[in-house]
Amino acid sequence: MRKTWLIFSQTVTVSVAVLFVVSTFKPQWIQAVSWRQVLPGATVAVAPAVPAAPSKGQGMPALGFREAAQRAAPTVVSVVTSNSAARNPRRNDPWFRYFFGDQEGQPQSGVGSGVIVSPEGYVLTNNHVVDRMDDIEVMLTDGRKASAKVIGTDPDTDLAVLKVDLDRLPAITLGDSDVIQVGDAVLAIGNPFGVGQTVTAGIVSALGRNQLGINTFENFIQTDAAINPGNSGGALVDTNGNLVGINSAIYSRSGGSLGIGFAIPVSTARQVMESLIKEGQVTRGWIGVEPRDLTPEMAETFSLPVKDGVLITGVLHNGPAAQGGVRPGDVVVAVAGAKVANTAQLLATVAALKPGSPAVVKVQRGGEVLTLNVVVAKRPRTPVQQRNPDDQ
Repeated sequence: MRKTWLIFSQTVTVSVAVLFVVSTFKPQWIQAVSWRQVLPGATVAVAPAVPAAPSKGQGMPALGFREAAQRAAPTVVSVVTSNSAARNPRRNDPWFRYFFGDQEGQPQSGVGSGVIVSPEGYVLTNNHVVDRMDDIEVMLTDGRKASAKVIGTDPDTDLAVLKVDLDRLPAITLGDSDVIQVGDAVLAIGNPFGVGQTVTAGIVSALGRNQLGINTFENFIQTDAAINPGNSGGALVDTNGNLVGINSAIYSRSGGSLGIGFAIPVSTARQVMESLIKEGQVTRGWIGVEPRDLTPEMAETFSLPVKDGVLITGVLHNGPAAQGGVRPGDVVVAVAGAKVANTAQLLATVAALKPGSPAVVKVQRGGEVLTLNVVVAKRPRTPVQQRNPDDQ
């Protein structure tokens, strides 16, 4: 009996030693064994089986935003621009060159992005990408290139529509920017720094950003998806690959992405694009006033019974508002039945009115509420460098 016990104990000792060595240096051998019941009443957990690698030709399941990127990326193009600086007619005059030096203009060039919005060849991009450029070339992801023609530009929203003559053009699907919410995942697609098409991912950080001093009409989608120089005019798409915005600007101290990018909602871009294609310009309403947001301090200073509205600081002489009876110091609280609580809302509401049509403007003048009839005029088109974002 004692001999049998010694044999048993030695066998167990050797087995444990072997198991320790194997588990230390070759643990996969143990994981590959499906241990069921090694001793009566004792069980050992079975390691889950590792799925076999897919055979050649068998695709892995889609992960992340692969499908959205594959759907939208072919519709995003690079926009390469250049111009020849104006040549001074006196450049060959020796006295002119002596006093003013060589004034020979240097050619300028730039690289931006654009989005193909129709198979007919219409491309949506930013106005600042093509502004004052003579030669515009569009480069597709399939390697094709083509010269582009400017159909129309709208500096007030920083949008432009180009046209290229190519066959079999992919076109992006326009989404609905009015239904996106903060926290929704989005992709930014463009050509940053001219390195080639790049896709970055992030979320919608905020909606309705305005008063940034970038455009006259601002209603930006803010995102933390990396947007860098060269992304301007590119696509901001949802997880289905549908266009929800046109990448337009970034907040940066260094010129690179700091996680604060701005895109023009596709709802705005669609309206501007349709007007530019049909009429070559965007027609907006205008009443000729200088507005300013009403602050609680202003309301208290002027003893106004309202807290929300737009203070009129100036009225154009003989302009539509002046002829309708609007005066400096009035607080506009509603236009055409729509309440206005800030300057951005006033700009958007008046711009949407049809020129030549009458509009009811409700103002607070001291302690009195007045209803004035103003005939809306056509908003004048001014050069970008001379426009005042607060002029309405």
